[in-house]
Amino acid sequence: MRTGSIRGGRLRGRRRARTSAAPPRSWHHGRAQRVKILAENLLDRDAGLLWHPYAPVDAGALYAVKGAQGAELLLHDRSGTEHRVVDGMASWWSMVHGYRNPALDAAAHAQIEKFSHVMFGGLTHEPAIELAERLVAIAPQNLRHVFLADSGSISVEVALKLALQYQEACGAPGRQRFLALRGGYHGDTFAAMSVCDPVDGMHSAFAPLCSEQLFLPRPPAAEHAADGNWIYDQGEFDAWASGARGIAAAHAHELAGIIVEPVLQGAGGMFIYPPQAIAVLREIADEHGLLLIADEIATGFGRTGRLFAVQHAQVEPDIMCVGKALTGGYLSLAAMLCSARVAQALAAAHGASALLHGPTFMGNPLACAIAIASLDLLTGAGPAADFGPGAPARPAPWQSQVARLERGLRGSLAPARTLPQVKAVRVLGGVGVIQLHQPVQVAALTAAAVECGAWVRPFRDLVYVMPPYMCTDGQLQQLGDALCGAIEQVHGG
Repeated sequence: MRTGSIRGGRLRGRRRARTSAAPPRSWHHGRAQRVKILAENLLDRDAGLLWHPYAPVDAGALYAVKGAQGAELLLHDRSGTEHRVVDGMASWWSMVHGYRNPALDAAAHAQIEKFSHVMFGGLTHEPAIELAERLVAIAPQNLRHVFLADSGSISVEVALKLALQYQEACGAPGRQRFLALRGGYHGDTFAAMSVCDPVDGMHSAFAPLCSEQLFLPRPPAAEHAADGNWIYDQGEFDAWASGARGIAAAHAHELAGIIVEPVLQGAGGMFIYPPQAIAVLREIADEHGLLLIADEIATGFGRTGRLFAVQHAQVEPDIMCVGKALTGGYLSLAAMLCSARVAQALAAAHGASALLHGPTFMGNPLACAIAIASLDLLTGAGPAADFGPGAPARPAPWQSQVARLERGLRGSLAPARTLPQVKAVRVLGGVGVIQLHQPVQVAALTAAAVECGAWVRPFRDLVYVMPPYMCTDGQLQQLGDALCGAIEQVHGG
């Protein structure tokens, strides 16, 4: 008898250990029947018991995951059919090094043998310190202090708290609001929801409970060409910049900061806009004494073709949030980094010098140890000193990986441009987006993509991929073929 497993990126069989007693007769119904029963059991047990993201409690799951290796998932559907698929989502953009990565597995095992958790109040440990050193060394130069958080949403909460406390420390306690972009998404906790798009976002039901923030229109759309140039309408951009300056000037007295997803708005529509918009927001922040907060949770660690997306604009934020890929997708961990100027202002405040947040699992050593190993894989460096000015001038692994992803996605998604149901195709770094003229038939297209060998999670009018960095050229082509084939099958010609 065999059960499926994945090793070395390929499906192989694994013999079940023999037992001294003969197995019951019911075991001899064949492998397909056993797999079907197993899959049905998991999916049935899940349905009505577990909530899934942004879904009713009785929605259930579409597939059961029975294994993962590299860039591939082994899925079982309700009929018992196995599907080996390329994970185009990288587990919601986090699993950049692939599943069962030996270096990350080893880091986890090594830390578990020491201790997996200890409170961070009054105590410290090497993994947290080393991770903070690594982050400071690779982040924009002015960011010198680190707050370790549980998740991306929590890092945004901490960033907003810090901005409010900073303004109070500077003698402006009335500055209680934030300036954000329409189309933005920053998380599902309450303060984070308040700076998400209030109309087209997913949190309008909670509007009465969220603080009322101020929103700028989106900058004009941009295309990042294969030659590295940014293509957009200069007239539209100038009009947007002028309007943004006017809105900020009129409300500066009540604003604490500006929060933005640099260059790429993710959950708000996979929208790409010119880096020059970030430079304009930096100028506005400087002119009016506001803090610029860069939400790099989705864009950080190379996804857009720069280590951090603000670097497309050569801008340094006052505060930056990172998460998702920080641990290579293994455990939930995020960080908020801030400038020395901001930290020192808070430290000098009378009676309010503490940053008022402290999660139970803050600085979890297991997550920190894995994050260090993940940064090693991204940068090709070891000790924190290797990141310094004397480091050899060589491309980091993430640079060559993301450049290869961009080339592969441009090629594999190009045929979608000829499909009549496709409105636009855009690629930025390790992000590939196909936009339709109509809303996606999500369930049908997901199933069709799985049949073609790809796991994707479409939304609105978008079918997109943000695959693991270590995808092969063949796997990138498989993703492109699957997306084009599924769109043709479900949405017709």
